[in-house]
Amino acid sequence: MSKAQLIEIARKDLEHGRNDTLDLADGVYKVPIENYYDPVRWEAEKKQIFRRLPLTLAATAELREPGDYKAMEAAGVQVIITRTRSGEAKAFVNMCSHRGARLLENGRGTAHKFTCPYHAWTYSTDGDLVAIYAAEDFGDIDKSCYGLRELPLLEKAGLIWVTLDADSNLDINDFLSGYDDMLAQFGFEGWHAYHQQTVEGPNWKVAYDGYLDYYHLPILHRQTFGAEMGNRANYYSWGPHTHLGRPDTFFEEYADKPAEEWPTPALLGGVWTIFPHISIATFAGGGRSVMLSQLFPGDTPETSYTNQLFLMESLPETEEQKAEAQQQFEFLKYVVQEEDYATGIALQKNLDVGARDHLLFGRNEAGGQRFHKWVDTLLETSDEDLPKLFKTG
Repeated sequence: MSKAQLIEIARKDLEHGRNDTLDLADGVYKVPIENYYDPVRWEAEKKQIFRRLPLTLAATAELREPGDYKAMEAAGVQVIITRTRSGEAKAFVNMCSHRGARLLENGRGTAHKFTCPYHAWTYSTDGDLVAIYAAEDFGDIDKSCYGLRELPLLEKAGLIWVTLDADSNLDINDFLSGYDDMLAQFGFEGWHAYHQQTVEGPNWKVAYDGYLDYYHLPILHRQTFGAEMGNRANYYSWGPHTHLGRPDTFFEEYADKPAEEWPTPALLGGVWTIFPHISIATFAGGGRSVMLSQLFPGDTPETSYTNQLFLMESLPETEEQKAEAQQQFEFLKYVVQEEDYATGIALQKNLDVGARDHLLFGRNEAGGQRFHKWVDTLLETSDEDLPKLFKTG
């Protein structure tokens, strides 16, 4: 069924390409400039969006074997994601139950227990407190009450979603709105995590606006790759999640062929965004690969940072293939850092000087319009009503 949806999208894009048209929003949309720098709103976004919604914090490829873990910070919350002895993925606050110390430094590794560097309390990969240092001197406590604080987690389509609110009543499956069925077509479960790098950027929404925008490609990226790209996108949405398609004639040769002859890798081309902070950009050179960009608010409203995780269907084997992959990583970091984010950082400086009171999203920028409407809606939605936003049927 999901491939059928991909073909339906491709046929729609093909028809637009034949007619030189595209889907357009109803009108031009205005976003108040202070939305990009107001500290009160920024704190609300962290609380109401990043700490309430499931975030894509890892790929299955990063935690392949029992004992594998990933420690990271997300929107100010320190998190451990681990593969338990049974093979299940679990997530915990990276915090010792004794005095709150961080158990693991940020990064990936393998361990079959977690020992606090402060007082050596020890936890299993299931989060159970299994040993207290100098227990005979500490005093009696019920260890079953002092395991690690577990966070809601769902592993699906080769990706791992974690909700930073341990008491969340939002079902992660509902939040995905069926989008995971589309992402499952990649087959990420069998891919490899090959490289990661981090890029500093402007306000998280300034950065995310760019991921939802083909309009700028032949202009901003004209010296790198944009001269070959069109400036038009069609937007396909599942709940708050959006895929950017291209209204062109790329699939003309498949138009009269049966579904099984339409190539799935080509159908998955383009950009897949996962609200509120993920962009998956596809590449074919040097073997199938994607750049999964993981965007987080920074230390101030005007800043953000993006973890670029490169997933590859097949690992490069020869020195030539490894060099080609490394060249691609460096090129993409340059494009994002020196073109997208450098533009965004300079843009950010203009926002609070009072020259304008709003920014514009055109009829051809429906993805950005939809994104900002979802942000506004979530800021106005109570914890009680949050699950209702994602209920279907």
